[in-house]
Amino acid sequence: MPEKIEHSIKKLKYSAVLILENGEVFWGYGLGPKRTVIAELCFNTSITGYQEILTDPSYAKQIITFTFPHIGIVGTNINDNESIKPFASACVISEEVSTSSNWRSIKTLDKWFIKNNLPCITNINTRYITKLLVKKGALKAALINFSEINFDINKIVKKIKKWEGLENLDLASQVTTKIKYTTFESKWNHKKNNFDQNFINKETYKIVCIDYGAKRNILRSLCQRNLEIIVVPAKSSFKKIIEFKPYGIFLSNGPGDPFATGKYAVPVIKELIKLNIPIFGICLGHQLLCLSFGAKTKKMYHGHRGANHPVQNLISKKVEITTQNHGFEVIRSSLPKEIKETHISLFDKSNEGVEHIKLPIFSVQYHPESSPGPHDSQYLFNKFHQNIKKYAKKKRY
Repeated sequence: MPEKIEHSIKKLKYSAVLILENGEVFWGYGLGPKRTVIAELCFNTSITGYQEILTDPSYAKQIITFTFPHIGIVGTNINDNESIKPFASACVISEEVSTSSNWRSIKTLDKWFIKNNLPCITNINTRYITKLLVKKGALKAALINFSEINFDINKIVKKIKKWEGLENLDLASQVTTKIKYTTFESKWNHKKNNFDQNFINKETYKIVCIDYGAKRNILRSLCQRNLEIIVVPAKSSFKKIIEFKPYGIFLSNGPGDPFATGKYAVPVIKELIKLNIPIFGICLGHQLLCLSFGAKTKKMYHGHRGANHPVQNLISKKVEITTQNHGFEVIRSSLPKEIKETHISLFDKSNEGVEHIKLPIFSVQYHPESSPGPHDSQYLFNKFHQNIKKYAKKKRY
């Protein structure tokens, strides 16, 4: 159980501490580097996929509490990263890191933490923390891995409260690619223990992905539709994007407040909309697209993060089990008339998807690439591909 600051004592047998902005203190055992991080504390209910979660750029400036107790059971490998490195600030785990047992594992999770400079605290009551976040909403927190206790908890709490938080914070510009590149990774090949490579041919359509923090498995899902994907930095200009003569635009996922990122992203997206070119957005890309049409966004109470979120397709009436990771949402009542709502969350009725009533433009709040998670929503990539093929038939370039 947590301790209030006035009752906290120096627990020399422990090697890490989690301190919340409300003054609660959790002592545990540290893994990874000896350092201090201050970020927003959140929770993820996924049972598997911890490596994909920790390397998802959308988790920048967040400390992830894993609700599943056994983390580390399949170790880590070079293929399951969703980006070049972990972008989560730290993580909180209930039990000691499990011994890895998987034929693909090349490094245990505790060694992976050290290699990637990612602090972690274990032996924590994650059930209590999760229930607290559900009740109180998102909280700022500090995670400290220490060799000796040479810090003042009261001063740490002041630093936590002083931190600006995620609202009005643009993080996409910090996690985006610095240079343009083309990706060819496609389907997973079990026999090769690696991903197949797509090759450009006469049936390949070129698209531009604006990288606000794109996950690799999203790009792979697009590649599987025989698309040539040119990935460009988040702050790329409209002129630069059109120079590639794309047949579609993909707006990626990413971290931070969409309103803050929208200050430079929305003007570009508005110009792209005028071309009537197919556009598909996921997560932050969904929010930015909605902002471009005049809708509004807001911070959620505790967000959606997990691989078991039910979403209803309002057109087909089917229910999809989805993977989600977002702390902001599009305000349903702010959607303009030309934008039709297509999906809603069955947890809290929040918006999960939209499409334009006339143009080949649509987006979803959740993650159809399912990494980790179910495959219910792969049809969205097919829909984008069909829109691109129709657009290409008109020989735009």
